[in-house]
Amino acid sequence: MKKKHKSNISPVLVGLMGSGKSSIGRRLARHLDLPLIDLDDMIVERAGCAIPEIFAAHGEDAFREMETVALRDALGRQAVIATGGGIVMRAENLELLKQHPPVIWLKASPEFLANRIDGDANRPLIAAGDTLSKLQELARVRYPLYEECADYILPRGDMEKDEALEEILAFVQSWKDDISDQ
Repeated sequence: MKKKHKSNISPVLVGLMGSGKSSIGRRLARHLDLPLIDLDDMIVERAGCAIPEIFAAHGEDAFREMETVALRDALGRQAVIATGGGIVMRAENLELLKQHPPVIWLKASPEFLANRIDGDANRPLIAAGDTLSKLQELARVRYPLYEECADYILPRGDMEKDEALEEILAFVQSWKDDISDQ
């Protein structure tokens, strides 16, 4: 097992729902000896109810506002930050992400994601069914935004989480080296 080391880097993970932001984020945080800040968990804790309940009671716009507040609170802290899939839907969030590198996009195809998350009732945007077509539409809208703020794009494909972690760690080390050379 590789030695854990305190990091002076705070990676931010973005990507569509189901791409592994939370699960890979936990592994990355353990490896870097940093806490994980999962924005969805932060929102649920602050709201006192689950994300589908927030959407049902207050709507997506209210959820997105809570997401922006959580992002502002998390950025700049020594942590790995796992965002929600729609974090890039607000221009303010996109600018915040660009100002706090490195942003790592866990890129996965809608087909791969649909197989992973179909039927997940905790994901309001796909709760009504037709998961694949909804993910394809989300990808069409969000992929250019993820690309705009990403410092690194990890094409997940059918990559296992441990392999994804190794790829991210290699990028993080390279990124840190580049920063220290400047």
